[in-house]
Amino acid sequence: MADQNAFLQLVKDGYTFKGESFLIGGAMLDGNVLPEGAIRLPLKTMNRHGLIAGATGTGKTKTLQVLAEGLSDASVPVLLMDIKGDLSGIAEPGTENDKIKDRMGKIGGTWTASGFPVELMTLSNEKGVRLRATVSEFGPILLSKILDLNDTQQGLVAMIFKYCDDNKMPLLDLKDFTKVLQYISNEGKADIEKDYGKIATTSTGTILRKVIELQQQGADVFFGEPSFEVDDLMRISDDGRGMISVLRVTDMQNRPKLFSTFMLQMLAELYATLPEAGDLDKPKLVMFIDEAHLVFQEATEALLQQIETVIKLIRSKGVGIFFCTQNPQDVPASVLSQLGLKVQHALRAFTAADRKTIKQAAQNYPETTFYKTEDLLTQLGIGEALITMLNEKGIPTPLVHTMLVSPRSRMDVLSDSEIDGFVAKSKLVKKYAETEDAESAYEILTAKLEDAAKKAEAEDEEKAAKKSTKEEKSTIEKVLDSGASKQFMRTVAGGLGRALLGVLGVGGRSSKKKSSGWF
Repeated sequence: MADQNAFLQLVKDGYTFKGESFLIGGAMLDGNVLPEGAIRLPLKTMNRHGLIAGATGTGKTKTLQVLAEGLSDASVPVLLMDIKGDLSGIAEPGTENDKIKDRMGKIGGTWTASGFPVELMTLSNEKGVRLRATVSEFGPILLSKILDLNDTQQGLVAMIFKYCDDNKMPLLDLKDFTKVLQYISNEGKADIEKDYGKIATTSTGTILRKVIELQQQGADVFFGEPSFEVDDLMRISDDGRGMISVLRVTDMQNRPKLFSTFMLQMLAELYATLPEAGDLDKPKLVMFIDEAHLVFQEATEALLQQIETVIKLIRSKGVGIFFCTQNPQDVPASVLSQLGLKVQHALRAFTAADRKTIKQAAQNYPETTFYKTEDLLTQLGIGEALITMLNEKGIPTPLVHTMLVSPRSRMDVLSDSEIDGFVAKSKLVKKYAETEDAESAYEILTAKLEDAAKKAEAEDEEKAAKKSTKEEKSTIEKVLDSGASKQFMRTVAGGLGRALLGVLGVGGRSSKKKSSGWF
């Protein structure tokens, strides 16, 4: 049996903080929960990001719920990306039962049912606050990375943005972007190449196909106006708690590109908008990304580099990001190394590949003399986890087997009528409900092409009229110039001349006629 006193001292030294913190569970040793071994989470390091991992059914989502509740109580706004659809219940109080009583009795904490201030959000046409962004807000670099373009194609996208800026043509939605692509490939190609360089139609065709692929995942609903303001994610409720924004993306599992597009845009917008914050006592915002493998499974190398860069830099803006997934290997090593808090639920060893994965996962955690980490990973019960985090000095805390507290909110979804009630009361739903279709690149280019078509039509009609007049004149000249016409004119002229002389009494040169004798 391990030295319990030495273990408790290790826990107290590692998990006692000067700043504000909240209880997440009780330390366990040899299968027993030690009430004196409270495991608390310091708010000061919540911007150092984190990982919640474990097999299906081991309690990952409930852990995420507990962390969101603690942050909200500490007046820290939270964004939950709810892919499975089981986090909306955080808005309503939970119901105490014998399991909760037993768990909290072992941990030594108190449990009080509580609902939390929630704003329901959506990327599609589901009920809630509609989140949108404009193409211009993405910028050429991020848009090119989302579309997985090569250097030549990225240069063309940058040229499109420059051309639209120079000509005051806003790029608001994908309709604008595709219209510009078509214009520079056809009608406007010659004029644009004079000022912006050669345009390869093969590149424009490739980019257009990539955009269509994104549209097939529902991106047309996301791109547009009014653009969502990130300040609306960082609100405090009337009772002083942090607002929990639940982004309901249950329809995103088969549209990973759109989901990763939104996530990257949101992170980039937060980084660009928020000022440098330095070391805060608590973060400005914490994001939880459930089923995080959807972000990474189809990500290109360029996209992964972008994610890694944002993860490294955004903590200085006071934003923390937590990934929730089944296996730590779902998260690229370059990103995993940036995650300060690790909550590892049980892993299952059904195959040789599973055992290899478990061995690799065990190596991601600090060494300990109190546990055999590789074995314990397969023996953790539901709602239990191995935990390590960064303390207030940025030093990793000892690895501790922890029984986690129960969520105080409902561990189930909201009903349709409850969702309707929250949506009806929301001010943000009304703010972003109506789609705006301001004049942008599509309308400007369409009008330009229509004017050009009308002008060309008028010029064609004028040319046709001139041609008809010329042809008519040419026909008359040919008739007048013919031999018959000239003979006819001479005969007419001669007759007219003789008639005129007769009228004037002037005779001709003919000799006098002899009398015929009739007179």
